[in-house]
Amino acid sequence: MILHTLLLLNSLFYNQNQASYICNLEDNLHGLQTEVAGLKELRSDLMSRVRIAEDEQRLKRLNQVEGWLSRAETLINDADQLIFQSSQHVDNLCMGGCCSTHPRSSIKFGKQIAKKLQEVKDQKENGDFSDVASKPPPPSSTERPSEPTVGLEFYLNKVWSCLQKEQVGIIGIYGLGGVGKTTLLNQINNKFHDTTHDYHVIWAVASQDLPIERVQEQIAERIGISNNGWKSIDEKAADIFNVLRKKKFALLLDDIWERFDLTRAGVPLPTQGNGSKVIFTTRRVDVCCQMQPNMDNNIGVECLPPGEAFKLFEKKVGSETLRMHPDICKLAEAVVEECAGLPLALITIGRAMASKKTLREWEYAIEVLRQSAASVLPGVGKEMYPKLKFSYDCLPDERFRSCFLYCSLYPEDYFIGKDKLVDFWIGEGFLDEHTNLSSARNQGHFIIGSLIDACLLEKQGNHRIKMHDVIRDMALWIAGEYEKEKFFVKSGVQLKEQPKAKKWEEVTRMSLMSNQIENLTEILECPKLQTLFLGWNDLKVIMDDFFNSMPMLRVLDLSSNWNLEELPVGIAKLVSLEHLNLLGTGIRKLPVELKALAKLKYLNLEWTRDLEMIPQQLISSFSKLQVLKMVRCGYGCLLVLEEMEHLKHLNVLTITFRSASELEKASRFNKFFSCAIEVVSLEDFRDSRSLTIMALAKLQHLCTLTLSRCWDLEEVKIERNITEGAGCFHSFRTVILDECNHLRDVSWVTFAPHLEELYILDCKGLEEIISEEKLGEVAELKGNSNLFSKLEILHLWCLPKLKTIYQHALPFPQLKEIYIRRCPMLKKLPLNSNSAKGQRLVIFGEEGWWKDVEWEDESTKIAFLPSFRPF
Repeated sequence: MILHTLLLLNSLFYNQNQASYICNLEDNLHGLQTEVAGLKELRSDLMSRVRIAEDEQRLKRLNQVEGWLSRAETLINDADQLIFQSSQHVDNLCMGGCCSTHPRSSIKFGKQIAKKLQEVKDQKENGDFSDVASKPPPPSSTERPSEPTVGLEFYLNKVWSCLQKEQVGIIGIYGLGGVGKTTLLNQINNKFHDTTHDYHVIWAVASQDLPIERVQEQIAERIGISNNGWKSIDEKAADIFNVLRKKKFALLLDDIWERFDLTRAGVPLPTQGNGSKVIFTTRRVDVCCQMQPNMDNNIGVECLPPGEAFKLFEKKVGSETLRMHPDICKLAEAVVEECAGLPLALITIGRAMASKKTLREWEYAIEVLRQSAASVLPGVGKEMYPKLKFSYDCLPDERFRSCFLYCSLYPEDYFIGKDKLVDFWIGEGFLDEHTNLSSARNQGHFIIGSLIDACLLEKQGNHRIKMHDVIRDMALWIAGEYEKEKFFVKSGVQLKEQPKAKKWEEVTRMSLMSNQIENLTEILECPKLQTLFLGWNDLKVIMDDFFNSMPMLRVLDLSSNWNLEELPVGIAKLVSLEHLNLLGTGIRKLPVELKALAKLKYLNLEWTRDLEMIPQQLISSFSKLQVLKMVRCGYGCLLVLEEMEHLKHLNVLTITFRSASELEKASRFNKFFSCAIEVVSLEDFRDSRSLTIMALAKLQHLCTLTLSRCWDLEEVKIERNITEGAGCFHSFRTVILDECNHLRDVSWVTFAPHLEELYILDCKGLEEIISEEKLGEVAELKGNSNLFSKLEILHLWCLPKLKTIYQHALPFPQLKEIYIRRCPMLKKLPLNSNSAKGQRLVIFGEEGWWKDVEWEDESTKIAFLPSFRPF
């Protein structure tokens, strides 16, 4: 009766369609559970495909896949919730599931189940994807990992400032290996990443082998070009160009070793029109010039100054280690000094010392660093030196490598004279056989320039170079580990006695220069030795047999041993000797045994003031002699000039004259003019008040002229036939005047248009440097605006009557240094606001004198106030 009543009520309130939601509830519920299970499986399979595409193939999931997965997730959650709620609704069913004790609620729930079932079915049907992910569009920039740095902020700001200039398209960053160029480029990349800009930033690393191909691959990947079956560089370049020409890009190109051909790689050249930029790093200055000839846009990264260097070292070694003992911090400062500001060295050695907590460990580290034996420290021989050695490996050939390693024979921080170094190389046979000495020297200077360009040597003015301490240590490591030549280098280490070694027989080059060795009393068995540097010691005695076992020796340097009065007769055993340097020794006579040196090509007797005797026919016996240097030699020049007539190969001479008559007699010798006379010193003149230097005007290769202690000399005459002579004094580079007390001016130096250095010292009567009155007498010089156009250094010392350098301001386009001391009457300098434009002029002087300087105008004063450096 109750059942009949319920059926009657259901039929009264609901139509047949609504009643079906109750009747089909259980079937739809089972169907929903089955479909949801299938949807979960489908979602799981799709997610697996997406993860593989994203994690392994580095693709980005498609938006439609992302949308399907999101909707599937929502459907599954909703369906699971309905299934969880279904039990109470099933319990309300009766009459075999056709009726409900709560019909309204059951119909509503049945509708939800039926709808969700259809949604799940539809979602499953839409879940068939052939592709789930695709390559994402590249971001405008990507961040690169970079450690906190010290001391690069200045360079970062400099590069960034350069990037803002529309006219600058290519920027070069150059410097020594390990100085921080790549780190700086990382910082530039990350500044792009952190800054709002419209560049597409591309990072690429070049390689020594196949640099263009490697860079093309990195560019193609960065701009989203897939390999389209490229067969050649040109095909890649075409595709790259077609993409980049439509973009404003910044190409960051790291570590190039030669000019990188942007066009061949497919990179459009940066212009103001496209606004693109190329920033590259290199160890070679010449590569910078080839890529970007405007050196204002090429930025050299220098080693860190002492304070910044210590900060970086402290970061790597740890402040806890430095506090382990009161003296460790002082020793750490010494370690930092040995690293000479090179970040790679500071980082590597800092890490190596981080675990060293005792004073003795630090003392040992200082010892090995000072002995250039740092390779024993952890990481140095295996990590730091190999990175630096790559610059050495990339030198053009063995000649360049030998010349580079040779520089490590000098002490740390030694300023090496270029000309002297090249003369050593000639003696060693490093350079090609040339028809004349000048060509060989030019080749030597070319090699020096190439080593400077490779950042393996540092330029110190025009005439000297220096080797960075860490590069020197690396060179000695190379010579010890890799090369056939074996170096024994104990230069500048305060030796007082002749050193000892286990295997003298293997040594090919030895340097004991810059020590305090007094006696050489033990024979060295060195059958392979080719080079021996003994200069700048306190040598007094060299035993007669010392040179007996050095048959291969080619270069012997005994210079600046002022107490060495006698050469051993055993020097005759050096039958292979080509280069003998006795400059600045106390030698009193040359032994006749020197005649045995049949191969001698270079003999330096400069500043041997005590040399009184040279055996007759000794100089003429050196039949292969090419260079003879005798400036300020105590032995008279005329006898030497007579013997020089027989030297067929003599090319270079430096010489001193002690009277005008000597100079006049010398001009009669043919050899005097056929030689390339490079240096002449006129010294101790007492026989003339005026000097005519017509003979010197004809010396086409004269570089340096010294007038010293010419007590009676009042005037150097300017003659008409000098001014008319083509090329007169054009080779002059340096003039030195010393203790010429009666000279009132030196106007004649204006005939040296290429003069670079002028030193005037202790000339008590000098009133002006250039006399306008005397210039006015020579029509060719009247109104000459090129006076001192090549001058770089002007030194004036102890000139009590000097009032003017020149009456008018001069441009001084090359001037770098003015040194004025004890010149109380010199109140005005020949400078105006246009002088020394573009040069970093430094003016050294006394503070009291500087306060009294009179300036042409206020703008000149403001321009040069920052140039002053007090003594």
